[in-house]
Amino acid sequence: MLGKMLLLGGLAAIACGIAAWAYMSGPKSLSPEELAARYETPLPPPDGPLTVFHLGHSLVGRDMPAMLAQLATHDHASQLGWGTPLKAHWEPDEPIQGFEVENAHDHHRGAQEALASGEFDAFVLTEMVEIEAAIDYFDAASYFTKWAAAARGGNPDIRVFLYETWHELDDPQGWLTRLDTDPDRYWEGVLLAHAMASDPDKAPIHVIPAGRVLAEFVRRIEATDGVDGVTSREDLFSRQEDGSVDPIHINDLGAYLVALTHYAVLYHRSPVGLPAQLMRADGSLADAPGPDLAALMQRTVWDVVSVLPVTGIPQS
Repeated sequence: MLGKMLLLGGLAAIACGIAAWAYMSGPKSLSPEELAARYETPLPPPDGPLTVFHLGHSLVGRDMPAMLAQLATHDHASQLGWGTPLKAHWEPDEPIQGFEVENAHDHHRGAQEALASGEFDAFVLTEMVEIEAAIDYFDAASYFTKWAAAARGGNPDIRVFLYETWHELDDPQGWLTRLDTDPDRYWEGVLLAHAMASDPDKAPIHVIPAGRVLAEFVRRIEATDGVDGVTSREDLFSRQEDGSVDPIHINDLGAYLVALTHYAVLYHRSPVGLPAQLMRADGSLADAPGPDLAALMQRTVWDVVSVLPVTGIPQS
């Protein structure tokens, strides 16, 4: 009898321990319904220009943040690399390829120090692509969560944004297919769902959906005979030394479209009517879209971002 009581007591203790562990560890990820519920209340628009920190790699680059700063007349800083996962930005012993090259400019600041300073109003970060590999091999969800927490540790009121990028044009799953499906599968379904489950009392992390803007713009342009000389997705991408299309890195026109997307989400403003002629980070004139192309880009950006609750923009 005593043995049976001890056994039952031991099992009860184990059960209580498991329950306590589950309670303390909290949920590992939000369901799609739980995630959607976090965006029912829009983000208030900022009162004025933001001070923005960009963390990422060559799909951020130097030119796009410089273009954004011209559109918004705000200050910015960044830490970049080549194909850099968030883990490498976080861990001091992890190498960051291209660090010296990508950060050789006046707007570079070390990410940990910059965020700890509390000087920034907005933090825009992105994960490496291939995003599947980042999740499987570089613990992307955990490091995304760490960076969001670090930003809020320096400034509890900082606005945190996930910059949703794109994949190579020749992706075997289909470039447009990836742009359509990756937000639910990876950007929001893994990174955001994990980060927002780990800290449910914090404000939502919002999304700058550059991938979905690219997809919609390409569909519109490829459904026509072209606008101002742009006829296909390849016209938004750089050229390699042999003249072939760089399948992942955007050119000035692509950077302009992505900068417009950042502007619209960060400031809750339609980019329609913004200037088309901007400068690159080095002060040289960027290749500007023609007037009809610029107008199409601006309309497309607002059409996409203004109907996605994850951007934080009030739904019209």
